[in-house]
Amino acid sequence: MNRFKTSKYKNTTPKIAKKDEWINNVRGGSFSCQGNHIKASSKLVAFNTEQAGGGMLGLTSVRPGSDGQWTVTHISCHSDLVTDMDFSPFDECNLATCSGDETVKLWHFCDLDQQQPSDPMLTLHPGQGRLELLQFHPTSSGLLAVGTTKSALIWDTSRKDAPLAALEQHGDQMQSLSWKRDGSLLASSCKDKMLRVFDPRAQLKPVQSAKSLQSNKDSRILWAKDDLLVTTGFDMMRSREVRLWDSRKLSSSISSASLGTSNGMLIPLFDEDTGLLLIAGMGETVIDCFEISSSDPSLSQVSHCLMDNSTRGVAMVPKLALDVMSCEVMRALQLTDSCIVPINYQVPRKNSGYEFQDDLYPDTAGTTPAMSAEEWWQGGNKQVEKVSLHPDKQPKPPAKQAPAMKDKASEGSKDGHPRGSSTSSSPLSTPSSSAVPSRSPSSTSGLSSGFLPSPSQGAKAIQNLMGPTSKFRHIAGAVKHRDTHITNIRGLNLTTPGECDGFCVNRQRVAVPLSISGGQIAVLERSQPGKLQDTGLPTIQNSVNVADFSWDPFDSHRLAVAGDDAKIRVWRVPEGGLKETLTEPELILQGHTEKIYSIKFHPLASDLLVSSSYDLSVRLWNLESGEQVKLFTGHQDQVFGMAWSPDGKLLATLCKDGKVRIYDPRKSTEPLQEGPGPEGHRGARVVWVCDGKYLLVSGFDSRSERVLYLYSADSLSSGVLASTPVTVSPSTLIPFYDPDTSVVILTGKGDTRVYIYEVAPEEPYFIECSSFNSPEPHKGLAFLPKTECNVRDVEIAVGLMLTKTTIEPVAFRVPRVKKEFFQDDLYPDTAVWWESALTASAWLSGSNGQHKKISLKPKDMTPVSEAPKEAPVRKYLPSSVYLEEKTDEQKKEELLSAMVAKLGNMDDPLPQESFEGVDDDEWDD
Repeated sequence: MNRFKTSKYKNTTPKIAKKDEWINNVRGGSFSCQGNHIKASSKLVAFNTEQAGGGMLGLTSVRPGSDGQWTVTHISCHSDLVTDMDFSPFDECNLATCSGDETVKLWHFCDLDQQQPSDPMLTLHPGQGRLELLQFHPTSSGLLAVGTTKSALIWDTSRKDAPLAALEQHGDQMQSLSWKRDGSLLASSCKDKMLRVFDPRAQLKPVQSAKSLQSNKDSRILWAKDDLLVTTGFDMMRSREVRLWDSRKLSSSISSASLGTSNGMLIPLFDEDTGLLLIAGMGETVIDCFEISSSDPSLSQVSHCLMDNSTRGVAMVPKLALDVMSCEVMRALQLTDSCIVPINYQVPRKNSGYEFQDDLYPDTAGTTPAMSAEEWWQGGNKQVEKVSLHPDKQPKPPAKQAPAMKDKASEGSKDGHPRGSSTSSSPLSTPSSSAVPSRSPSSTSGLSSGFLPSPSQGAKAIQNLMGPTSKFRHIAGAVKHRDTHITNIRGLNLTTPGECDGFCVNRQRVAVPLSISGGQIAVLERSQPGKLQDTGLPTIQNSVNVADFSWDPFDSHRLAVAGDDAKIRVWRVPEGGLKETLTEPELILQGHTEKIYSIKFHPLASDLLVSSSYDLSVRLWNLESGEQVKLFTGHQDQVFGMAWSPDGKLLATLCKDGKVRIYDPRKSTEPLQEGPGPEGHRGARVVWVCDGKYLLVSGFDSRSERVLYLYSADSLSSGVLASTPVTVSPSTLIPFYDPDTSVVILTGKGDTRVYIYEVAPEEPYFIECSSFNSPEPHKGLAFLPKTECNVRDVEIAVGLMLTKTTIEPVAFRVPRVKKEFFQDDLYPDTAVWWESALTASAWLSGSNGQHKKISLKPKDMTPVSEAPKEAPVRKYLPSSVYLEEKTDEQKKEELLSAMVAKLGNMDDPLPQESFEGVDDDEWDD
């Protein structure tokens, strides 16, 4: 009992979804079978329906669509009742089904807005009568356990002609199967009251067995953690019970719990990460939750959930689909006669929704198989690599598989089932590692004649299949050598406002806020890396708390600081850096009546600064005269962010009142355009992209998920042009946009992950690239001018990462083979944005300007576009050689010459010694 009280999951609470969140339009089947009536992957939900005599499955999604509704479609799968189903643990769209029509079928389903396949990608015909059970292997790809009436078959789907093994027959009808979590053993329960444990690779007979069940009615067996087994069934008094067993000693159970008298079969579901066990009764309205302790194996009840409708089936959603930020540790789906009801199991925590609770979420099994079915059968015992559930560390979804060869065995209506379906498309490749790509003339151009397509045709076919790709998709971030770090930063202020980037940098120095009273800012010289002294660091003293600060882009010695007292102080750092504490600013700007949110310098004109404040105004300042020159109105709430257009003509703002606005500061103080902003109100940022034709906004949706939005700068009122979800986290993503590459790099204060996208002016608009993970949470990431990039290492961006005590340079590189050449496709002439194009007075009077541009190409490097092309090596002799008839003497002479030549070339270098990797053109696709 003490163990139960101290469990971190002791207060796990079931929360039944609201009725408007139920999945309706469901006609759950009431047929009797030994298998599952509903199963879920992290993406899809499949369930039995009463249509077509039970041979039709319903299909829906784990999450609702963009309109908040669920789409339900129906697939004609078998000519008889679907008796069991299971999703592959390694592909969220692959489902295996078995049926009374004596077949096993493997399906690859598409997104619900697409047509579904009318034929399976694989059909197995065991030929042993009605099939009752099936389950994917937990560690190996394409491996199934299939239960006939009295025997279990181990099947490699890449060898569909015969099973790998047919285990010893049971004495009566087999009622359930379960793989051990490490994939080494298979357990079964049977109507003959026997529990059996098999080692299929060692012998066909069970390695453990005992007549331990008290009733032959509807037993279920489930492998829990380590060597523990769970069974559900009935005792001799017909009372339902749950029992816990040691698989090495099946003669007696370790622990048990009684669940009252009823006729409904009990369905057990177990979560290995938490040790929580769900028990639902068929036809009942109660779902019980127990915790299984591994230290002292026993069953402790955690919750007792009363449902509105009777249960037809229940499934558990995979761990990777949970809302971990709300402390959801488990989610069940209850199948009823007319709907599917989600039940969320949450652990109450004070900081739920703001902080990831790592003690509740140990690393969980990933979605990459540890080995193939053949490797497992040969004795392999590799385990699936575990992944973190932290939102910043979750793995990317696997790429969709290419279309594969159609299963000829399932063509037509040989098995007697109707081929019709509510949706249809071509079947996809099997989950087996030996799947063969399709070569039908209808699916791949250029193959009908028997010849392979040209490389250009192949590249286009792949691009059409996989969608647009980016030349930056393999971008890699790396922290530079420790010699370049600034360390031993003490007293760093970690609570800067959300509108502040946390720190700011220019080519020569870094400004970081300190938690010392008086709003002090330390200025550190980049030319002097290393460990800072413990005490006596000179600072800039603002006398009030710092709200935001920014370096003048055209003067590396001038720093503007916005304070809580509604003033902006402009400081000048002496040549060589701070030698003593500064207390008197060069200039003070006054005009705001309340605390300032943020400040931004003009990108082209010198001495122009814009600021936003709690007084709901945005003001433009001329630092040359020290006066306010414009006051912009129209905001009804907090201003989250501001951004100047690349040409310096327009100003975009983002407000908590739910509006995105664009101003033309020289023409009007009222907004030129308005449009709907993000639904969430936690915070947001805005930046101009794609030559100033679009606005990129990073914000939150109504469910507090971080989302990127794209707007057309010409029509804000039209709303969002495109959006892409990023992750769930409380901090706002701060974007850095590189106009030369159209790459945007984003991260939040306190994050460990840096997200990278290429932004395109046409669909799909956002192309995700590889992300960068820092070893510990960072407090900010600021970027340096393009001239700081080492083009010889193909660096396209260099930033400084602020941690609790250090500042570390991070380089973002694009992998290329021919690095001795200047990659001119990645480095167009770049703008010299650190030099002003015109003065403040000239801009205010209506003049416009633009930055001059420079080439980043070193004098001693040749552009890769001008690199000499190597002549292609012909792999085959011309056809005339093969068509020419030769005498036997000629053939002997050629063979002898070839053998002598081969012996003479023993000292020549191996072919792989001259390999350089993939051709440069392949990286550019």
